[in-house]
Amino acid sequence: MIPLTDVVKLNDDIIFGGNRPFVLIAGPCVIESETSVFQIAERLKEITTKLKIPFVFKASFDKANRSSIQSYRGPGIQKGLEILSDIKQRLDLPVTSDIHETAQVKMAGEVLDIIQIPAFLCRQTDLLVEAAKTGKIVNVKKGQFLSPGDMKNVLAKLRPFGAGKVLLTERGSTFGYNNLVVDMRSLPTMREFGVPVVFDATHSVQLPGGNGTSTSGDRRFVPYLSRAAASVGIDALFTEVHPDPDHALSDGPNMIKLDELEYMLKPIKEIDHLVKSLGEQGDAD
Repeated sequence: MIPLTDVVKLNDDIIFGGNRPFVLIAGPCVIESETSVFQIAERLKEITTKLKIPFVFKASFDKANRSSIQSYRGPGIQKGLEILSDIKQRLDLPVTSDIHETAQVKMAGEVLDIIQIPAFLCRQTDLLVEAAKTGKIVNVKKGQFLSPGDMKNVLAKLRPFGAGKVLLTERGSTFGYNNLVVDMRSLPTMREFGVPVVFDATHSVQLPGGNGTSTSGDRRFVPYLSRAAASVGIDALFTEVHPDPDHALSDGPNMIKLDELEYMLKPIKEIDHLVKSLGEQGDAD
């Protein structure tokens, strides 16, 4: 039986935790163009509507931690938030993106439904505090350098400043140089804090800095890890997708092909249903 969590409600259709079906958080790593990001969002909405999976669209307006100074970072906060706002209004989709500085919080909070704190910044107290003050859902990615138990300290920073809606994301742990591994024990451990947990399937297969001036990865393992995480118990699945990952401007090696997403999600949905139905039986007993 998986540990039960508090319920974090975004709207009537998007509810995290409480043994409900998982929510999909998906989109491209970075906004490459307005046209491409709309096409991806439309296709994702079609897939998730067909499979009846709750869906939040994700895309970064700025990738502030690229390996190389010459790497593409995105359109920036102003243009990026304009695009995400258009997607939100025209496609009727909730949206999320990551912030990197306290100066970005107010503007981001006016558009985003979920504010994401990157793994490298999960201990940045001022950033956490300002994100908490928005009253929005805050999704904090566990740093590659932290144990799951350390995320209690992150919650302790958020709670006093009004963060009543928090998600915690597992995205792998550093294993030597240029490699990550996933300890599935992290998911029930963080779930025991009473907050919904997210599994970031695509960043978990990264090989950080593996190409010297860019990050490498191995997307082959995304479906395997996603199914394993669902069997342990998750409240959301985070997956970056792209129509042509090999030519993406950021994180291409670990993003999955958009056309393969539906096939990948079907068994995950079945596993999620089975695990959570067993949990409900255990509660009844």
